[in-house]
Amino acid sequence: MIQVRNLKKTFGPKVAVNGVSFTVEKGEVLGFLGPNGAGKSTTMRMITGFIPPTEGEVKIGGHSIVDQPIEAKRLIGYLPENAPSYADMTVLGFLTFTAELRGLSGAGQKKAVERVVEMCFLENVLHQSVETLSKGYRHRTCFAQSIIHDPEVLILDEPTDGLDPNQKHEVRTLIRRMGEKKAIIFSTHILEEVEAVCSRAIIIDRGTIVANGTPSELKQRSAHAGAVTVRIGEGSAAAVKGKLDGLNLVERAVVIGESPATVRAFPRKQVGSEDLARAISDVALKERWSLLELHTEEGRLDEVFRSITLPDTKASKEEAK
Repeated sequence: MIQVRNLKKTFGPKVAVNGVSFTVEKGEVLGFLGPNGAGKSTTMRMITGFIPPTEGEVKIGGHSIVDQPIEAKRLIGYLPENAPSYADMTVLGFLTFTAELRGLSGAGQKKAVERVVEMCFLENVLHQSVETLSKGYRHRTCFAQSIIHDPEVLILDEPTDGLDPNQKHEVRTLIRRMGEKKAIIFSTHILEEVEAVCSRAIIIDRGTIVANGTPSELKQRSAHAGAVTVRIGEGSAAAVKGKLDGLNLVERAVVIGESPATVRAFPRKQVGSEDLARAISDVALKERWSLLELHTEEGRLDEVFRSITLPDTKASKEEAK
């Protein structure tokens, strides 16, 4: 549904996006990650036709966003950054207006408005003007306009920005449900959203894609992936570390805490996490440790993000200790 090929955008001498390529299929939710200024919003604006690319091509449902903009944009629902709207309109007036812009009229228009009001929980503010809404309700209203025509493609720039925890949960659930039938891209700074919602994630830094994979695949790049943490009720952390350092499967062991004794063991390359956990469990049984915890790390997405996007990897090395 979404094809992006060699996308580039320059603003004078500044290269904001440089050679970005990816695809998104129906039934896929793509998380778009990157530090501030990495090129996320610029890429999304080019995908939606809001700004033209300097080089490259974007196709939506097979239609070029440059050469066939009307056909392509009919398929897109777009929630821009900062959720712009008409402040003097009521919520109902704004949604009716956007429905008209999308070519809806009569019973179809009324049904579409009622559908998004229910989906976005806007019943209580329907007759308030947009300018009187809280930031959360304003964002919900703008989210509602992006899905009012039931688009096949959704482009969402920070869709949970300004929402409280309950509202964030509602929006994430909505995106996950819609992602079963639509092609969705959404940018976020909240890494837990990627794990909760996305089937795939892209990390962009300084205008280029530096990582592309499922959340599980990205977490495998973490220094903590496969590490096993041991916590015991009695005994010294140094003694536990010594025993774990003696295992052939262990690359190194690090003391995390003294009371209770807590040690993290990092596996050697090609060693499976289950094999390491089993070996440590055998040691615990042999040494008669009073186990309080035996936990295998899946990996940490925030660590991967930092190690990829920071100028150096000092922070990730500190976190790996």
